[in-house]
Amino acid sequence: MEVTRLFDLLDYQLQNYPKEDCLAGKVNGQWKKYSTQQVKDIATQVSLGLLELGIRKDDKVAIISYNMPEWNFVDFGIQQIGAISVPIYPTITEADYKFIFDDSETKIIFVENEDLYIKAKNASKNNPNVKEIYTLRETPGRKHWKEVAEMGSKRNSSELEPYKAAVKSDDLLTIIYTSGTTGTPKGVMLTHANIISNYKACIPLMPIDHTHRALSFLYLCHIYERMLCYLYMAIGASIYYAESMETIGDNLKEVRPHMFTTVPRLLEKVYDKIVTKGSELKGIKRALFFWALNLGLRYNLQGGNGFFYDIQLALANKIIFSKWRAALGGNIKAVVSGSAPLQPRLARVFWAARIPIMEGYGLTETSPVISVNRVNPKENRIGTVGPIIDGIEVKIAEDGEILTRGPHVMKGYYKRPDLTEQVIDKDGWLHTGDIGEFVEGKYLKITDRKKEMFKTSGGKYIAPQVIENKFKESRFIEQIMVVGEGQKFPGALIVPAFDFLKSWCQQKGIPYTTDAEMIKNPQVLERYQKEVDTLNENFAQFEKIKKFVLMPRLWTIEDGELTPTLKVKRKAITAKNQHLIDGLYA
Repeated sequence: MEVTRLFDLLDYQLQNYPKEDCLAGKVNGQWKKYSTQQVKDIATQVSLGLLELGIRKDDKVAIISYNMPEWNFVDFGIQQIGAISVPIYPTITEADYKFIFDDSETKIIFVENEDLYIKAKNASKNNPNVKEIYTLRETPGRKHWKEVAEMGSKRNSSELEPYKAAVKSDDLLTIIYTSGTTGTPKGVMLTHANIISNYKACIPLMPIDHTHRALSFLYLCHIYERMLCYLYMAIGASIYYAESMETIGDNLKEVRPHMFTTVPRLLEKVYDKIVTKGSELKGIKRALFFWALNLGLRYNLQGGNGFFYDIQLALANKIIFSKWRAALGGNIKAVVSGSAPLQPRLARVFWAARIPIMEGYGLTETSPVISVNRVNPKENRIGTVGPIIDGIEVKIAEDGEILTRGPHVMKGYYKRPDLTEQVIDKDGWLHTGDIGEFVEGKYLKITDRKKEMFKTSGGKYIAPQVIENKFKESRFIEQIMVVGEGQKFPGALIVPAFDFLKSWCQQKGIPYTTDAEMIKNPQVLERYQKEVDTLNENFAQFEKIKKFVLMPRLWTIEDGELTPTLKVKRKAITAKNQHLIDGLYA
């Protein structure tokens, strides 16, 4: 059978790769598995229950939850009656919830737990459209999603068939609100065909099949993880959902997955944790650890390191890197990284450790994949986001902006034809807002965000992402934002990696008091100046960070300084810290 609507995946998997563990999630410390047949049956009950509640084609239903099988039950339940899902990040503000509920005219809301129930309840107050809120986890005194399924179980499943038949491939599947690094959320409208075209183009690139398992922990409300989960279902791979971001390490060892997707920030944390543990070793063990690490950092994916290097690396893999692979479960065939630039040294060292990294690129507006490095080293170039996927077009505009056209491009922004016209031109090209170039005529390289580049008063263009990505290689630096538009030179706001700073202070015999006090300590400031001077050597004179200020705390999603995908919100951080930025140029 051919999949033309995403809910067809349930019948497709049942026909081709019926699974006992199609989906799995942790309940009371135990993995609860759902077969393909169970997922299909439960989704059917949810669909019929939603019909009982009066939900019809094109009505909007919101889902606010961390990853769990229930997310999929509700998602497929919504799809099969032609309703439209509105997936929302659990981490955003009540004000954002209110805007999204109002703008989308949401009628039913599914939330994971009590905390999210309260946020959704407050945000939907005085909203005449919202009929009911259900929780996905059993919560005392709250209506539970199973009540919807139970309503549906009392109806005959054949009643659903006309509703499914009325859903077409080009129908709107979902509205994903993305605020990105700028203000008010925009509703990206994606169809069944958009996402199906994208996962079909990516299937031939996958190193896994129906005999393998994937671990999922990035938010399903993000199109990146959501599309990959549809892809896993299409190839018959089992999906295991991590309990939380904090339990990923344990879940990797339990599930022993063959693949997972991630964002660079999480890979950075894994790497930093490994290096910190290595730093705590003594004597020969410590020497061996850093010998292996330095080998990894010199790794060339296309070969050419020499016979003696290859022998050393084989030994390093046996005695050191084997422990890295074991920490990821021991079965990893590939890790897909996206959503932000990955530091090339991380890709290099993980590849050296026989943990292949497939760095890719895309937008919510493009369903999402535009390009991705392959698992075959011959088609993988570190520092790029890989070759373009099949079936789409990409070109570089005169000003360097990346443009793309094809079946992956969204229908537009919900209720915002004005914004849609700004990004999709009359010839169908979507303007990504990213600046890029092709390496070797084939591998796409992102050099910056078009709107984030700025000019100094000397007329020189600064690409802040390039500088920031290099500076984040330092173990001393957790977060950084480069500033200096219209000024004589670039400056930076730097958030220290406080855990590492504490460790360094301990080694140097510097008493550690509070984070806020330590960033004013002369010895600490001197060490950071030395770090900045070293990192500046990678840049032209006009790009060097001349002055910086250390920040007393991490930037967070909750404080409105990061997007849900952990990108820096430059306007928000600038507004909060204008006095510090002014101080750099006083």
